[in-house]
Order: sequence, then structure tokens, then C-alpha cells
Amino acid sequence: MSIGVFARRSGLTSSALRFYADSGLLSPADVDPVTGYRYYAANQLERATTLRRLREISMPLATVEAVLAAGVDEAARLLDAHVARIEADAAAVRRKAAVIKSALGGDVPGLLIATLKGPVLASAVEQVLTATTYEPGMAVLAAVHVEASDEAVVLTATDRYRLSTRTLVPARPAEQTWAGTVDGNDLRTAASEVRRSPLVRIEVVPHGIRLRMPERNDRHCRTLPEDFPDHRSMWESLDDVTTRVTVSKDRLLRVLEEHPDEHVVLHVTDRHVNVLAPNDAHPAIALPADVTGEARRIRFEMTTLHPAVSTAIGPDVMLDLRRNDQPTTIRSADRGDLTTLAMPVTRDHPTRERRRGTS
Repeated sequence: MSIGVFARRSGLTSSALRFYADSGLLSPADVDPVTGYRYYAANQLERATTLRRLREISMPLATVEAVLAAGVDEAARLLDAHVARIEADAAAVRRKAAVIKSALGGDVPGLLIATLKGPVLASAVEQVLTATTYEPGMAVLAAVHVEASDEAVVLTATDRYRLSTRTLVPARPAEQTWAGTVDGNDLRTAASEVRRSPLVRIEVVPHGIRLRMPERNDRHCRTLPEDFPDHRSMWESLDDVTTRVTVSKDRLLRVLEEHPDEHVVLHVTDRHVNVLAPNDAHPAIALPADVTGEARRIRFEMTTLHPAVSTAIGPDVMLDLRRNDQPTTIRSADRGDLTTLAMPVTRDHPTRERRRGTS
């Protein structure tokens, strides 16, 4: 086929095909010795399409050539390495941009809102970030809402179907109260450095917060202008708990990890939590539990329930059940500083798109 036809079928421009031919990445199948017209064979389309896709993710020509010449495993390794480099570069750019934004306001000292132990703050950030998600046009669903006062620092995150909140006691009192929504990716990137610092000062600066650590570089995290979902009014509107269940966290996690279905049903009786699949498709597994209240049968998506249980603190997890159209509260049986709301799936509305979320 002619270069024009091949260009249309491969998604590459004619000029790009000439460039790749000169680079040795995609030579024509035939070149007319008189006219110089280039012709391509149908079996070259797959290579041309792969070449286009690699360039669309900004892969350098040398790496593209290596991927095209490699086997499946090596090509996958090269792709992963390329993506990792891009993510690292993007994280570095975000950090530098946050510093520049802070500097645009002049040399304004940061407002101290909290001093926390580094390992505790890092763990709290990672715990609540499990309740975030990326959704175009909803940046707050990938962010963490921070509320600081003299008594506590509260971190909250939600993906509509889960809401996690962690309360921390500051090591030193704050200068004043503050609330804002902080970019989740910036906090995630900073967590590894924060974990290595005994104490971290959290200061509010223009367009973000600054994490100051002794003998380490400051880390800047962007704040978002969008309003965070009104989680406080949602908490206040919850019905009373009808059933309270206390069960071993490790045992429940082990059963969930081996569960064969994407949905999981918890059938609560007077002394057990029976874990089974919808429509009783698989044998139930009974876990000993302390139960108060009425017997219940409630269904969750695995992607909602498992993270909520896995991040709970302590050996036992407590589940406070309400109506099946209201979220279940999941937290440690003996510590209340990390709490997650997990939205169940009603039998009549089994898909996520048709559920009412927590926010």
C-alpha cells in the first residue's frame, strides 16, 4: 500500500513514517527506484501501531527501538521502567511547583498548625489514602481533608463509597485552627520522608502546606480550591446502630483474601459472622464473633470492605451495622482514632453506579 494509505491505517502521518524510515525503526517494504515512492506491507501495521503508541507515551526513540526488538517480558520491563521515570519526574515537578507557588507570595513565614510525630503522621496518611480514587473533574476524591486544632489533627478522605478518618494528638499545641484539602499524591510522595523524621511541623503557606523536618528538606504539598464533601453532616444524619460485631481482624482478612467472588455477604448471627458469596454460591465460612443486636445479612463489594478492614488498628475489628442503605462503621475494637465508613450494596442495586455513596 502507498505511504498515504498506510499512514491512515496506522494512525501515523506520512512525515512521521519518513522520519521512522530514516531512523531505521520502520523501513518501507519497497521503494520505487525511479519515483522514490515508498510502499508498505499489511504485516507492518502491527509494528507501526505499536511504534505510534510508544511515542504517544513520550518514550525516547532509543527505548522504542529496544522495546520493538525485545521479547514480551523484556518489553514489559522497559515499559514499566519508562512509566516509573515519568512518574518520578512528575512528582519532582509538582514539588518544585509547590515551592515556586509558596515563593510567589514573598518570604512569608508559615503558620504553624500542628507538630506531629513523623512515623505516626506517615501511617495516618497512608491509611486514609486507601479511601481515595481518581475521578476526572473531582480532584477532592484523591485528596485528604486536614483539620487542625489545639486538641487534634483530623485527616479525612473519601471515594464516595468509603470514608476514612484518622484523629491524631499533636505533640505540641498549634498556633490556631485551620482546615484545608491537601493533594493526595503530594502527601503520598512525602510520606516516606516524613516517616524518617521524629517530629514534623505542619505549616500553612500560600497555596499549600509545608512539612518541616529537622535535618531534612522541607516538603511542600498543594492545597486544592474545591470544597471537600460535607462529611460532618453525613455523620450526623446516620441512623442508630442496629447490630454491633467484634471479630478478629486477621481471621476476617484471611477469609476475605481467599474469597472467590467480587462481592461478599456477611451473615451475622448471635455468635458468628458467616462470610459467603451472593446467592450462597460458595460454602459459608463461620468466624467466632461477639454480637449485640439483631441478626443481619449485609453485602459489600470486596474493593470496599477489604481496605476498610485491613487498615483498622489493633487485633480486633468492630463493625457497626445500620440499614442496608446506610454505611457501616468499621474501626478498631479498642481504639477509635481510625474510623472508616463503608457503603454496602443493596440486593436490588448490586452495581456501584446505582448505589448511594457516602458523600
